[in-house]
Amino acid sequence: MESAGAPQPKRTKICVYCGASPGFNPIYVEAARSLAREMAKNNIQLVYGGGTVGLMGEVARTLVSLSGPDSVHGIIPEALVRYERDPNYSSTVPDPSNPSAKPHPVSSSTQNTISLSLPEEAIFGRTTIVPDMHTRKRLMAQEVLEGGPGSGFIALAGGYGTLEELFETMTWNQLGIHNKGIVILNINGFYDGIRQWINKSVEEGFIHGGNKDILVEAKTAEEAIKALEEYKVSDAALKLNWSSQ
Repeated sequence: MESAGAPQPKRTKICVYCGASPGFNPIYVEAARSLAREMAKNNIQLVYGGGTVGLMGEVARTLVSLSGPDSVHGIIPEALVRYERDPNYSSTVPDPSNPSAKPHPVSSSTQNTISLSLPEEAIFGRTTIVPDMHTRKRLMAQEVLEGGPGSGFIALAGGYGTLEELFETMTWNQLGIHNKGIVILNINGFYDGIRQWINKSVEEGFIHGGNKDILVEAKTAEEAIKALEEYKVSDAALKLNWSSQ
């Protein structure tokens, strides 16, 4: 029996990269819902890009409906709010030190992150607005690194932004910046081209053969969660010291 003061085990956190569009084929929306259902079943928290539209909104909305607002943390740059959140959202922040004062706009030059309890929180979870893309990616990765066993990154279908985030996370793994699993939920052959490119890069000597499996493929949400639980870091990954960075 655990003592009352015993530390609670860390909750698993998964960062999901995906599109701010639903795509033309409803199979991608269903994949987002399926992943959220599997995360709810396993008591996993979602970290994502903070959008309320497209696949981003679908995975967040579904998980909140099953596990509550505390299960989702969206992190979004102020500049993207008008594109990736509900158009009725007002990008203003009240001054907590002066409740009677008018809210002030969030500037892209803001240095500190701002956590908001937006009206949509009951639907999409907690949102943090940040000044730029770099801060967004850093904070999403930081949450995953602080998560419990099985924490990692999963990519659903998406466009340039999804691929940019996916490849940077893969590069960080190769460089030894993190040791968390990275999985593509390859629905409808969406990521077949990426897998072919990786194989070709290995054949041509641009990727070490041992790093071929930095990116793991899954065909179902259940497989994706399991792949993160069983993920093993490649022996070819660089053992660099990033402690001073």
